Amino acid sequence: MRSRVAYFGVFTALALIFSYVETLIPFQIGIPGVKLGLANLVIVVALYKLSLKETYLLSIVRVLLSGFLFGNYFSIIYSLAGGLLSLTVMAALKRFGGFSVMGVSLAGGVFHNIGQLLIAMVVVETYSVMYYLPVLLVAGMITGFVIGLVSNEMLKRLVNIQM
Repeated sequence: MRSRVAYFGVFTALALIFSYVETLIPFQIGIPGVKLGLANLVIVVALYKLSLKETYLLSIVRVLLSGFLFGNYFSIIYSLAGGLLSLTVMAALKRFGGFSVMGVSLAGGVFHNIGQLLIAMVVVETYSVMYYLPVLLVAGMITGFVIGLVSNEMLKRLVNIQM
């Protein structure tokens, strides 16, 4: 039990470090909400190494802590919506099989952006934000694929670690 708590702490710390590093990277393409999603690397690895319950808890803790440390109220709301929808879709794809880590992560990147757009429609009370959908889908596919590639390599190296 203690080792699971320690691993959870390590995953949380890594997610916060990646969230902080992402704030330091000047990645602007002029579209609100497009980020690299480095902390999602930890979530994808956790999905394959921890229980689903622990992975959901990790996702929520990461969003709340990084939001309070590096963001604001709205960043927490948008990140929670995107992160929880993304994790739900990734968990379903992993459970039903037939998808590689890269495929699961790619879907996660896409649905993260969809979750954020759904919350944006509620916040601004208009469907016009859906005009961002094509660009956000492409961005989610690219970042999800890259995160999937890196996650896959990490999982290959963590194969002997039992959590």
